[in-house]
Formats: sequence, C-alpha cells, structure tokens
Amino acid sequence: MKGDPILTAHQTIGQIDRSNNARVLLVGAGPGDPELITLKGLAAIRAADCIVYDRLVSPALLKSAKPGCELIFVGKENHHHTLPQDEINALLARKAGEHTLVVRLKGGDPFVFGRGLEEFLYLHERNISCAVIPGVTSAIAGPAAAGIPVTHRGVSRAFHVYTAHDRNDALADLDFGSMRDDAATYVFLMGLSLLPEIVARLLAAGKAPTTPVAVVSQATLPDQRCVRGTLADIAGAVAEAGLVAPAVIVVGAVADAGSAPR
Repeated sequence: MKGDPILTAHQTIGQIDRSNNARVLLVGAGPGDPELITLKGLAAIRAADCIVYDRLVSPALLKSAKPGCELIFVGKENHHHTLPQDEINALLARKAGEHTLVVRLKGGDPFVFGRGLEEFLYLHERNISCAVIPGVTSAIAGPAAAGIPVTHRGVSRAFHVYTAHDRNDALADLDFGSMRDDAATYVFLMGLSLLPEIVARLLAAGKAPTTPVAVVSQATLPDQRCVRGTLADIAGAVAEAGLVAPAVIVVGAVADAGSAPR
C-alpha cells in the first residue's frame, strides 16, 4: 500500500546503511525460514554488491540480491570448512576494498556462536567500517517453532545457551555441574551428534533421568521434526527417529510443555 511505513523502511534501509559509511554489514539470516529475516536484514541483502554467506542461509534470501551482486559461499560443516575462519576474515577485508557494500550473511544471529565478533574486530583493526544487523537466533526460535518456550512462569525462570562443539569437533568443555537447576532451561546448539555424550554428562552431574528433553531438527523449515523424551531415553528415541542436523536440544521442564508432536 502506498505510504505504508513498513514498505518505506523496506525500500530505504539499504540507503541509510550506505550513508553511515558501513562497508561491511554482518547480517543475521535467522533460523532457517527465509521469512524470519528482519526487514533491515532483507534491505541490506537487496543493497549489497557482494554477499558472503554461510551453509545454513536459505537460498531464497539470495534470490533477493540485485543483478550483478557477487555471491560467495563460505559454509562450514563438521570436519569440512570451505574456507578457514582466518581466510574468511581476509576475504571480507579484500571484498570491502572492491565493493561499496559487502554483506556477511550468517545463519541465526551473527553474535550467537557465529564468530561474528572475530570478523567485526578483524575489519575494525584494519579501519574498515563494519556494522551489525541482528538476526533471530535458533536458540530461541527453534524451540518456539516446536511450541516450546525457553522460559515459562512457574516452570523456567532462566535459560542458558551452549555450543556443544569445540573447535576440534569434540564436546565443548562445559560445566555440566552448573546445569542442575530444575527451574532453568538448557539449550544446546550444534550438538546432535554429541547427544549421547551430553546426556551422559548431565546424568553424571546429578541431573535426574526423568528430566524432560526435546530435540528439534530443521527448526522453522517445512521438514521440521521434534522428538521428546527424558534424559533416560532421548538418545535412543532420536536415533530411532533418524533426526538430522541442524538440531536444537532443549533440556528442562519446558521441553514437556507446548504443542510440538512427539
């Protein structure tokens, strides 16, 4: 509709970012569903001269790029990186010298286990102007898409988010002993292949075997699936269901709430 303030913002945000002299924008693409990107993020994609994007970015978002926009894939999977992180940093700096506006498009939010700050600081140290456009993180959106709140009055008063993998693709050095609060929710990202070990460490730390657990695979996408159980049986249930990455693991009473199918 003519004059609609949302459409007006949609059309001009890219120009605003250019006027602020940001040569690189770290943009959160959201949890998977392309419609969950922010208006500002979409406008940045449309204004970009070059987009450097990750594996979990929806291809539909790239279709919004303008003709002639340079698209560069730098996705990472377990045991295979298209480019190591230091080379991605250098690539961003190089492309910032070749283009007016570079968008670094990252799944979820750039600053939630996305190594966004590393890229930001690398550019800043080289006097390359950089700004961040936050995105919807899968740590919250993944459970929500399956009907699971990370907090709920009288059930969970806090939530904690962890990356399950360390840089060697082993289980991260987490303090499982601090995860015994039954009035809190514990969310693990990038941990599907490590689920049995996560469960074993939680049980060893004193978490009750009856603690509810939910695993949401392909969250927000058409093939989303959710398996629920307890620490006692969730690893077997997930293996039997054949869930695939990416997946979000939710541990705590809220995992037994909501409307997601078992």
